[in-house]
Amino acid sequence: MVNNADGMTTDQAVRSMLLLMPRIVGRAKRLPVPEALRTLDLAPRHLSLLAYLQYDGSLTVSRLAERLEIAPTTVSLMVGDLSRRGALTREEDGLDRRRRVVAIAPQYVEPIREWLEGSALAWAEVLADLTPAERATVVRTMRAYETALGKRMHG
Repeated sequence: MVNNADGMTTDQAVRSMLLLMPRIVGRAKRLPVPEALRTLDLAPRHLSLLAYLQYDGSLTVSRLAERLEIAPTTVSLMVGDLSRRGALTREEDGLDRRRRVVAIAPQYVEPIREWLEGSALAWAEVLADLTPAERATVVRTMRAYETALGKRMHG
């Protein structure tokens, strides 16, 4: 139980986070899904995939797998599912005809941007007043928490 500069012990911080996280997740889940996306039956697992494509543009399945930190076969299944629903396109890579690149279908670019915007604006609001080092600490902490949860799932 180490105190930080604000006087919060580790146990107090853990308690606060355990109480806060369900509220954060609940609010994020209640963000409105644009009408154009409702028929796609999107699940939370699709959000990160769509966010990478929205922010980074077209990517190969292997690049998506690297960024999502999941197996390429899992990404391929997700891409296939979303492609069948019309949300994604798969096209020949102009640099290597053996590869296919995945992109958001043109009619879904704006609705997906709109869907991601709710969370993005909230993050921008709370991160704007932090220093670059503090922002990096927030991101590092969230990644470390995700990793620690993963250890509990698999170990």
